[in-house]
Amino acid sequence: MDIRELAVRDAFVLDLVPHGDARGRFTEWYRADVLAAAVGHALPLAQANHSTSARGVLRGVHFALVPPGQAKYVYCPAGRVLDVVVDVRVGSPTFGGHDTVVLDSDRPRAVYLAEGLGHAFLALADASSVTYLVSAGYDPTREFGVDPLDSDLDLPWPADVAVELSAKDRAAPPLARAREQGLLPTMAQCAARYAELRAGR
Repeated sequence: MDIRELAVRDAFVLDLVPHGDARGRFTEWYRADVLAAAVGHALPLAQANHSTSARGVLRGVHFALVPPGQAKYVYCPAGRVLDVVVDVRVGSPTFGGHDTVVLDSDRPRAVYLAEGLGHAFLALADASSVTYLVSAGYDPTREFGVDPLDSDLDLPWPADVAVELSAKDRAAPPLARAREQGLLPTMAQCAARYAELRAGR
């Protein structure tokens, strides 16, 4: 598999290599050694999540407070989604910026995003499945979101897809208000956490 960093620092896309014949297809969708070599540390695995979404379902932008934060390794085994990474780390050189990757079961890819980054995805096909590994378990007291339709973020959702949000995501504040309310992680907190992980702690 090939791996490269996205426009948002500490986020990567992995181009996976499917192997197929008349029987079907096999894909190594996660390799701990490949990811650790690129990121500089192993991904501590605490939980694995799976969702299935109809076309137009938009989930995010979600993030967790740091420490410990929640790194994610995201894969789409069926269907097609537009995956978006948003830098919500106050003080980051790419704060407020984003990058996108189409995750498609026909052309398998995965996305890794470090602790402190925001994540969202939009289902582009019915019955789109997303499976993701996370470095920390779900903690509702430390997990927040920002409005995925925030005009200041200007995320590139396709105009031809009618978007459906959960009540929680509809109520999420825009990025500027979340910053004013002190809800966002800082780059200093995240850098300290990344250093701990590189040191094996």
